[in-house]
Amino acid sequence: MFSLMLKIFWHHASLRWTGLILLCLLALAWDVAHRTPVNPAAAAWPKATPAVLDSVLVPISQGTIPMPQNTPAAHASSLLAMPKTHPAALLAFWFAGSKESAPDIQIAAAAFDRSSQRWQNPQMVVNRTDLGAALGFAVRRLGNPVAWLDAEQRVHLFVVATGLGGWAASRIVHLRQRSAYATLSFELAGMLPLSWLWNTSFLVRTAPLPLQDGGMVLPVYFELGLKYPVALRFDAKGNFLSLVRMSRRTHLLQPTLVMQSEQTWLAFMRDQRPDGKVTVTKTLDAGQHWHDLPDLDLLNPDASIAGLGLAPGQMLLAHNSSVHSRNVLDLSQSTDGIQWTLRQTLARGSGADEFSYPAMAWADDDLWISYTEQRQRIAWQRMGLAKP
Repeated sequence: MFSLMLKIFWHHASLRWTGLILLCLLALAWDVAHRTPVNPAAAAWPKATPAVLDSVLVPISQGTIPMPQNTPAAHASSLLAMPKTHPAALLAFWFAGSKESAPDIQIAAAAFDRSSQRWQNPQMVVNRTDLGAALGFAVRRLGNPVAWLDAEQRVHLFVVATGLGGWAASRIVHLRQRSAYATLSFELAGMLPLSWLWNTSFLVRTAPLPLQDGGMVLPVYFELGLKYPVALRFDAKGNFLSLVRMSRRTHLLQPTLVMQSEQTWLAFMRDQRPDGKVTVTKTLDAGQHWHDLPDLDLLNPDASIAGLGLAPGQMLLAHNSSVHSRNVLDLSQSTDGIQWTLRQTLARGSGADEFSYPAMAWADDDLWISYTEQRQRIAWQRMGLAKP
């Protein structure tokens, strides 16, 4: 009977390809699940953070980040706080072009100048043609830039790039600023070596978690059939060290890391199920092991979220809170990461309006938030603490 089943299987091409794909997916999932990180390193709190949850956040300024010319579409911003000695308070990165997945999509960047208190003119810092030439093979799409500052004050940029296939066939490309404090000119550091399956189907979206040793943990996710979060560990110079899967569930995307303490971290995730909720997983040993927690009471309409741990018992989450749309973007707060209360509404629309893919950073003693507005531009808000 068994030999007959094998003959049927191998003599039917469709069954053969289906079986091969399933075997690849299972092997890849096993591979990630059985890799563990190097020795743990404590996470680092943002510097000089006051008691935000006990204070009143007041708007300081807001608007939209200037767009490069002839780019009617923008999406997936990332914010990077810069040192006090840098001319810019923070940098913003996003992808821009005629529309998402178009051949002309590039990675844009802009700096918020400390002296003028204005966003400088944007520039394009990555395009698919030059990136493909550096990689040695064609790049079809670009997206989801995420930035990090290493111990030498060089900006590292992690970008999603696709070849054949859609976003699920993506790889994560690692770029490195040529020299600290110079113009935003990047060189190829390499493609992240995440799997034997040509490093395919790993994507990045949210900010890394800084570590006290100068390194960081970068949250990424796998998205080919199965969908699950993965934590990547890097040293202080930006060298990739290891990875570990963060959840056993297979419907989770775009994890955002929030520290409760130096060793205890939470990862909040986008839920692809209908009528989904914000999902969460937790580590008690600085990312060595993770375990799933019950879903939060916060709705998640299959939308990206952004979290930020400011100090012990002070956590913020930017998230879409409507049932089946992204037309409401809220900022919530929590002391334990489980019970969340609305802090304020960041943007509200109706119908097909979209305010999505938030990013957060703490820079110059203020909270900064950016997000996609109508898929046409990147909106931003700066909030400070009310003075007594």
